[in-house]
Amino acid sequence: MGKILWSYLLLLTSFLPGANAQLKESFDDGDFLNDPAWAGNTTDFIVNSALQLQSNNVIANSNFMLSTPNTLAQEVEWEMYVALQFNPSSANYVDVYLVSSESNFATPGNNGYFLRIGNTDDEISLYRLDGSGISTKIIDGTDGILNKSNNTLKIKVTRDANNMWEVFRDLTGAGNSFVSEGTVIDATYTISAFFGFLIKQSTTAFFQKHFFDDIEIKTFIPDTIPPSIISITTISSNSVDLLFDESLDKTSAELPTNYFADNSLANPLTAVMDATSAALVHITFATSFASDFSYTLLTSGVSDLQGNVMNDALKSFSYHAAQQFDVVVDELMVDPTPEVLLPDKEWIELKNNSLFNINLKGWKLGSTAGLSGPMPDYLLKPDSFLIICSSSSLPDLQAFGPALSVTSFPSLNDDVGLVSLYSAEGKTIHAVQYSAAWYQNDLKKNGGWSLEMIDTQNPCSGRDNWKSSTNTKGGTPGSINSNAGNNPDSKAPKLVRAYCTSDTTVILVFDEALDSLNGSAINHFTIDQGIVILNAEPVAPLFSKVNIKLSKPINIGTVYSINALGITDCVGNVSNVKTDTRFGLAQDAKSLDVVVNEILFNPKPNGVDYVELYNRSKKIIDLSQAYLANRNSANEISNIQKISAENILLFPGDYMALTSDPAAVKLQYLTKNPDAFISIKNMPTYPDDRGDVILLNKQGDIVDEVAYSDGWHFPLISNTEGVSLERIDYDGASVNSNFHSAATSAGFGTPGYKNSQYRMDEILQEAITVTPEIFSPDNDGIDDFTSINYNFPSPGYVANITIFDGTGRPVRYLQRNALSGTNGYFRWDGLDDKNRRLPQGIYIVYTEIFNTDGKKKQFKNTIVLARKY
Repeated sequence: MGKILWSYLLLLTSFLPGANAQLKESFDDGDFLNDPAWAGNTTDFIVNSALQLQSNNVIANSNFMLSTPNTLAQEVEWEMYVALQFNPSSANYVDVYLVSSESNFATPGNNGYFLRIGNTDDEISLYRLDGSGISTKIIDGTDGILNKSNNTLKIKVTRDANNMWEVFRDLTGAGNSFVSEGTVIDATYTISAFFGFLIKQSTTAFFQKHFFDDIEIKTFIPDTIPPSIISITTISSNSVDLLFDESLDKTSAELPTNYFADNSLANPLTAVMDATSAALVHITFATSFASDFSYTLLTSGVSDLQGNVMNDALKSFSYHAAQQFDVVVDELMVDPTPEVLLPDKEWIELKNNSLFNINLKGWKLGSTAGLSGPMPDYLLKPDSFLIICSSSSLPDLQAFGPALSVTSFPSLNDDVGLVSLYSAEGKTIHAVQYSAAWYQNDLKKNGGWSLEMIDTQNPCSGRDNWKSSTNTKGGTPGSINSNAGNNPDSKAPKLVRAYCTSDTTVILVFDEALDSLNGSAINHFTIDQGIVILNAEPVAPLFSKVNIKLSKPINIGTVYSINALGITDCVGNVSNVKTDTRFGLAQDAKSLDVVVNEILFNPKPNGVDYVELYNRSKKIIDLSQAYLANRNSANEISNIQKISAENILLFPGDYMALTSDPAAVKLQYLTKNPDAFISIKNMPTYPDDRGDVILLNKQGDIVDEVAYSDGWHFPLISNTEGVSLERIDYDGASVNSNFHSAATSAGFGTPGYKNSQYRMDEILQEAITVTPEIFSPDNDGIDDFTSINYNFPSPGYVANITIFDGTGRPVRYLQRNALSGTNGYFRWDGLDDKNRRLPQGIYIVYTEIFNTDGKKKQFKNTIVLARKY
């Protein structure tokens, strides 16, 4: 285009509306064709749903452009947002024409100035374009700053009255942290007609990945205001970050003598400008800060990019050393499959439970699978959340909130696991030992749903304070939990068991985490038999165990007792009631030291099998060293399952019930000792008709074996479903004749306590007694019923009990064909068969017993029913 035509165009555009005005375009109206009008390859651009100008050309090896009139060329400031979702190259870059004589930037004879974003050196540089098509780089930007797959930029270019050009870029895209790419004086072209973008792209990988927004061209007003400090943030035990309100001169910002802190800190060791934000300075002192102590920092002599020097400024700061529970693990995605609406990825969520900013640099996560690599520099603010995951999971999880990855992210077990959080110094901050039971929902525990902590101020209560997420996505990564609420812990800790790891070391196990300092006070513990405690140390990471060191070795075969009083849990509840438990040195179980004492192999509907053990020896047996098994079709020992991963001691004369679901057993049977249960997830199968229950020691030797059969049950029981087989004599052989169906009066099972069919060696006589002989069923709490007590010499007796009035008429058939144990009782409440009150008077209790051997006997007992009228 000739000079005459170019002059004509300038004259023409000078009369267009807004041609000489400042340009401001944010595309908020969803249109780029009007107000202001853009021309060029308009079909190659769109305004997307985010109201940004986006490239829309889908032709390989294309050059396409868009321009709009602009006549500002001197004393101008250009600013714009640019996002390139690719790594630029010599065939993929953007030219931003700041000053152009032609609307078509490729027109021969066009001259002006343009920014090239990208190219081979992955830089942002300023070029002068001369009419002959020759371009000259006049500001050479920093190489490599765009060498990544996603680039988000805020760019600013200024030209002052002296034709001093300066290019600034902010790689965060926010426009708060500009860094200068350089300056140059160039006055070659002082008039302009157009502004716009020219895009060069190659293959499909670069299609539709150019974005522009918030374009502003305005008169340049020189900055004469010095910088000021926006905030000071403590980053670590010896460093703080100073954030200024504008970009700084690098030399002055990195001069340590421009900073001075009181209380012996003096000048910092280093002051370093942030790599991406020229408004942020990292200051490191040689001396560490005292925790929760206030310091004052004096800053002076720091200037901005225009040379404005700030006045002296004082800012206070303090450092808080992270304490236990300052940060908690408050959500877990341990089983993400099958997906609900969240990615099929494992993750852990952290919450800052404190009032302080906490830097997670160097922190690690642990699980039963191992320890993660250190976390990067990240400031977790109070009451905020952070997702932790593997590097491969990070892209999927970043969409839900703040997230970072760690190397060797610890794998999480689906059913039972331990997650622990450690500070950079190795201090345990929080630990969670979870199980699938915490979901409290049978459907959700199958996968796809997270576990959420209910009350983060109650971080140690375990199952009572966790629940499966109720959010429809399946979890709440990066945000407040769907179950969040007030759920305080008001229960004091309880000592539940103890075991020895040596003859001078005892481990105490509590039902919840303890205050780690309180648990180390030896005056809270006492042991019988003159044993003195040397020291006590809570065991990390859960702090629900205490390691006790003894003054002298304890003896094999002796059962000791230890009690605890005044123990405090992690939220401050104190045990004011003394709790005690037994301990001693465990020995290996040999043949018949422990016997299979009771078997439920044909459970009720919704029930499960159980096997009860009895320690008939004088040894203390550690059940973590014992195994339960069965036999396969080839009669080989198979399905061997460790009874317990924890050290659980079975003392002489004690019982222990083994089952896959203790809660189900306790729901269906009387439980006299709820602590006498161990859950075995993969319980060996015991068929309803016949099978083998095998107990093994750690060497694999058989301690006891019972080859049971449904035919062992009492013949008069028509339905054996839900009826256990009980051992009659602990010292007898594990054979048919030594087992019997559990008694009707015991609910057909006695898991965890003495068998209903147990028979002592001494000979017992048949006996029926009634107590009290005079009773008054008036609900006053005194003699409201009478007990019909029985004592038989052997199991297998069946009882019929009928109540007669004084005239000999039967008024109540109390029991019909009731299978009885060797001893027990039945109750009568003074009602007849229709639950009507019987009148006071004398009644006869007629009891008839018999067994399958043909033995039969009758008993008559007289009782008096008294009433108050």
